[in-house]
Amino acid sequence: MKPNKKALLPLVVFVLFYVLSGVVLSLRGVEMPFYQIPSPISIMIGVAVAFIIFEGTINEKADDFVKGCGDENIIIMCIIYLLAGAFAQVTKASGAVDSVVNFSLSIVPVNFLVPGIFLISTFLSIATGSSVGSVVALGPIVFGVAEKIGINPALMLAALICGAMAGDNLSLISDTTIAATRTQNIGMKQKFVMNSRFAFPAIIISTIIFAIIGRPETTITMVKESYNLVYVIPYLLVIVTALMGMNVLLVLFSGTLLAGIIGMIYGKFDTIMLSQTIFEGFTGVLEIFLLSMFTGGLAYMVRKHGGIDWIIMKVKKKVKGQKSAEAAIATLVGLTNAAVANNTVSILITGQVAAEMTKEYDVSPSRVASLLDTTSCVVQGIIPYGAQILIASGLTAGKVAPTDILPFMVNQYVLLAMMILTIITRFGTKSDPATEVPDAK
Repeated sequence: MKPNKKALLPLVVFVLFYVLSGVVLSLRGVEMPFYQIPSPISIMIGVAVAFIIFEGTINEKADDFVKGCGDENIIIMCIIYLLAGAFAQVTKASGAVDSVVNFSLSIVPVNFLVPGIFLISTFLSIATGSSVGSVVALGPIVFGVAEKIGINPALMLAALICGAMAGDNLSLISDTTIAATRTQNIGMKQKFVMNSRFAFPAIIISTIIFAIIGRPETTITMVKESYNLVYVIPYLLVIVTALMGMNVLLVLFSGTLLAGIIGMIYGKFDTIMLSQTIFEGFTGVLEIFLLSMFTGGLAYMVRKHGGIDWIIMKVKKKVKGQKSAEAAIATLVGLTNAAVANNTVSILITGQVAAEMTKEYDVSPSRVASLLDTTSCVVQGIIPYGAQILIASGLTAGKVAPTDILPFMVNQYVLLAMMILTIITRFGTKSDPATEVPDAK
C-alpha cells in the first residue's frame, strides 16, 4: 500500500475528540477535564471512522481490526497490564505502600525534607509503577508538612511530582514502560539500562538542587508512623528479578503471590479476599487494557492503508541520520502527549512510527523505547492540565494552583536537558545488539 495521508484521519479524529472534549469540559469548570471521557470510548470513535472511510467490506475491515487487536505484542502488553494491576492492588491492600512511605519518612532528616520527598516519591513510583498512585499516597502528607515547617508548598508538591514522574520513567512495571518496550519489541531490562544512563544523573543533580532551594525556615520534629519492612520484600523481588532478566510475566506473578502470602500471614486478607483483591487489580487496569487493544487494532488498519508510511515519508524529508531521527521521535511523542495529556496514550499512538524509524535509521530499539518513555514523562509532568499536577494541586483546597508548581519541576527540566544532550553528543546511546531481545517471550 502506497503512502496515504487520508488513512491518518481515524487517528486524527481520535486525538481531536480527546483534546476538544477536554477543552470543552475545562471551559465548563469540570475537574480533571481531560480524564472524564474514558480513552477507550474516544478511540472507538476513531475506529468507527476507519470502518467508514477505508475500502473493503465490513467483514474485511473487522478482520483487520481484530488482527491488530490480537497482535502478539499487544496481547503480551495487555497481560502484563493485568498482572501489574494485580500486584499494585495486592500490595496496597496488604499495607505495603503505607509501610514504604512511613519507613522512608522516618529516616529522612527534616533539613533534607524536600530532596527526601523527591527520592521517596521516586522509589515508591519505581516500586509500584504508578506516578498517580505516588502522588495520591504522599500528597496529603507532603502538603500538611509543608504548611507546618514553612516550606513553599508548591516546591514540596513539585518535588513529589518530579519523583513520581522519575520513578514512572524508570519503573519496570509502569504503563509507560510496558507500552514503550512492547511497541519496540524489546525487554524491560534493556530499556531500563538505556534509561538509567541519563535518568540517574538527572536524579542526582535534581536532588542537589532540591537540597539547596528547599531548606526549611524552622525546625520541627516529624511524627513517626509505624511500618513493617517485611512488606518491602515483594517490591524488592520484582525489581531485582526484573533486572536479572527474568520473564516479566513470571516476575509480576511471583511478586503478587509473595505480597498475597505476606498479607495473609499478617491477617490482612484470607484466600477469598486475596482472589477478590487480585480481580480488583485486573479491573483497575481495564481502561488501559482496552485502550491498548483498540489502539493495536486501529494502528493496524491505519498502517495497512498507508497512513504510517505517509508519516515516515514526511519525516524522512527532515531526518538526515540518527540524531535527527531521535529528535523527531522525541518531538512527535512530546507533542502528542501535550495534546492528549496522557503519557501512555501518547506512546501507544506514536510507538509504531518510532519502530519503523529504528529500522530506517539504525537507532537502537532500546534507545527509542527510552526516548518515548522519557519524553512523554517529561511533558506529562510540565503540562498544567496533566493528571499528576491536577491531583497534587487539588489536595491543597485552592491554595496552590497548577501553574504555581511548574517553576519548581526541577527534575523534568534537568531530565529534558540530559536527554537532549545525549541526542546531540550520542553519549551513552549505544546498545549491545545481543541484549535487544524481549524478556516477555
